[in-house]
Amino acid sequence: MVVDKQSDEVVDRVFQALADATRRDILARAAVDELSVTALAAGYAMSFAAVQKHVAVLVRAGLVTKRRRGREQLVRTDLRQLEKARALLEQYESLWRHRAAGMERLLAEG
Repeated sequence: MVVDKQSDEVVDRVFQALADATRRDILARAAVDELSVTALAAGYAMSFAAVQKHVAVLVRAGLVTKRRRGREQLVRTDLRQLEKARALLEQYESLWRHRAAGMERLLAEG
């Protein structure tokens, strides 16, 4: 499996964005359908400006794209960046599984 090597700064932005439940919910909602920021904001008990800030964090992380249609700002989840995050986590999982297997072998040799 070939995974794009991303800078530490990009990886930090992605996982910082994913650390917040509201942003994960926005990602899920915008993955199903392109939604305006206004429509997204209607689903939360927070101000429109607060939702805009969450969307801005997701845009900076490359997890969503935003485009204008008239007066609306439409948000859509970019599945490519989520796939990169998943692949990175799989690399860490593989590394730790390899290390755990090595420890088991050492313990079995006793």
